[in-house]
Amino acid sequence: MKPKINKSLYWTPRILAIIAILFISMFALDIFGNGYTFLETIIGLFMHLIPSFILTIILIIAWKYELIGGILFLIPPIIYVCITAVNVPILMALSWSIIIGGPFIIIAILFIIIGMKKRQSKSKT
Repeated sequence: MKPKINKSLYWTPRILAIIAILFISMFALDIFGNGYTFLETIIGLFMHLIPSFILTIILIIAWKYELIGGILFLIPPIIYVCITAVNVPILMALSWSIIIGGPFIIIAILFIIIGMKKRQSKSKT
């Protein structure tokens, strides 16, 4: 017997994750128009899209296993904050971290909530 989860709660983190991954992927488009050869452009595009590939893999995991996926969605923003805080002034790092990492933290929290609700409903049966 499947636990009942509100449809909007179920779909919100999934849709937000897709939108956030697409947003992150848009930063890869800056590779075009820089005078690179075709091969350099393809390699550069691939390199720029590695974070999107990782986030997509996490989304695939979270789609089935919400609690594990929610925890995994917390890792990229933490890594991003650590890397950014070392390389740029703290106020700039904070604003970048909120814009880039904030949505993924919200997505992680939503997936964790769903996972906890499923776990609670399974323990009641």
